[in-house]
Amino acid sequence: MTEITTTETTTTSEHLTFGEVTVSRAVESVGSIGMVPNQFFPGTDPAAWDGHESELRPFHLEEDGATTMESTARVAMQTWILRSGGRTILVDACVGNDKDRPDVPSWSRLQTAYLEHLAAAGVAPESVDVVVNTHLHADHVGWNTRLVDGAWVPTFPNAEYLMPAEDLAFWDPAHDNRTVMGPGAHGVWADSIAPVLAAGQATAWSGSHRIDDALTLEAAPGHTPGASILRLASGDDEVLFVGDTLHSPAQVVDAHTSSCFDEDPVQSDRTRDRLFTEAAARGLLLFAAHFAGHGGFRVEKTGDGFRIVEWAGLTAI
Repeated sequence: MTEITTTETTTTSEHLTFGEVTVSRAVESVGSIGMVPNQFFPGTDPAAWDGHESELRPFHLEEDGATTMESTARVAMQTWILRSGGRTILVDACVGNDKDRPDVPSWSRLQTAYLEHLAAAGVAPESVDVVVNTHLHADHVGWNTRLVDGAWVPTFPNAEYLMPAEDLAFWDPAHDNRTVMGPGAHGVWADSIAPVLAAGQATAWSGSHRIDDALTLEAAPGHTPGASILRLASGDDEVLFVGDTLHSPAQVVDAHTSSCFDEDPVQSDRTRDRLFTEAAARGLLLFAAHFAGHGGFRVEKTGDGFRIVEWAGLTAI
């Protein structure tokens, strides 16, 4: 088992190598999401938190409460950087600068050093070949675009943006679908999705989509109608980037509790159980979109549930 150690927060971690693919990350921000477990995960089992403090603190739960159930969850806004087959692939695009997010004031009008953090990882916007939006929530598409002379333009001018077709249909304002994210979610379309569509840089996909010989997108609905995971299989290695399938290690123990942001909690539970079952049986590393700390983890089956048995070797944030 990899020992968990506390390190200083860094803008990017060192890289890991899986077969012929290298993985690193650029961090936009890391800190409290401002919600205690019962708010973030309605109906969660307190035993999944109170009995697992060593897995949660300091990287996934703040020290701002007397107990785990009184503490707020800690999350990272980050982009996974994959270099595969001579190309640079970004997985998820964080919150973004200058965006108006009235439903989430802490995400409004940000001025972060995200692009500088990408540069520190050796990534210039012009060098990005593919941007994967695992789903189309505001905190996964924000850096799809940036504000230039008062207009939203694609941040990565040479990239193909891969977007789930089901999410494109769900958030298209013309369809006026109701969402647990509230009416403000539809504003994301105008500043972070429509400009990419207008530029002809978006590719809609459904079911599965092969990016290259090592990388394949797969549908994993529940969090959103088009939520997806990215499977990396290269050489003898295989890992899964599971997006927002889960937001806390407590959901490994309590796999049938969904976050308050899941559109279909029943389907989300099924997706989590399916992924954990495969990962436990095959020893796969899982990388969640918002996990701070070491980012990736392995699970094993225990009784009717699962537990984390190893963390990835990335520098903790």
